[in-house]
Amino acid sequence: MASSYNPGRVAGCLYLLTGFSVIRPMYVGRTLILRDDPAATLGNIAAHQLLFRFGIVCDLIAGLGCLLAALALYQLLKGVDRKLGVLMIILGGLMPCVLDFLNALNDVAAVLVAGGEHFLLVFEKPQQAALATLFLRVHDYGFLINEVFAGLWLFPFGVLVFRSGFLPRILGVLLIVSGLGYLAISGTGLLVPQYVDRVSRIASPALLGEGGIIFCC
Repeated sequence: MASSYNPGRVAGCLYLLTGFSVIRPMYVGRTLILRDDPAATLGNIAAHQLLFRFGIVCDLIAGLGCLLAALALYQLLKGVDRKLGVLMIILGGLMPCVLDFLNALNDVAAVLVAGGEHFLLVFEKPQQAALATLFLRVHDYGFLINEVFAGLWLFPFGVLVFRSGFLPRILGVLLIVSGLGYLAISGTGLLVPQYVDRVSRIASPALLGEGGIIFCC
């Protein structure tokens, strides 16, 4: 009996796991974190620890999803160019997974501060709020750094798709365009953060090309 295993279909399904990455910034972050009010943010996290911890878990799932999806895509595309395939795994699987897991520690530190651990009683409440906010801001920068790799891996991925012969070439082009969009957003956030919202609005349509892999694999 012929095997029903389809590496492209598996890659597309695993790629859906990376969607968990938006839950922490788009839902948990906007619900609990008030950027200009550290005291209120600390109170929100303390009152809704389960929701905040759910955001941590979502980041971990997204990181693991990146690694698994990259490995599945390598199985699909390794016949095109193994070296590019390995580069795709490193940039799009290994590095994002490691960064997501390490960056989650910043949120763990913030929830520990909000939870009122006894060893933190040496700090006054305003100091605890400032400390939690520091960890949350570092987490934001970790997210931006991870977006650098979210952009870089799409270049070898896009080239592999373009050269594959069994996937639409236009998908390869769209993946590279998406990579440029991610790099524009992350670069702006790291260098001139005051303009990141404006650049995000302009570059966001370019990111849609990345979603094509779900339907074309």
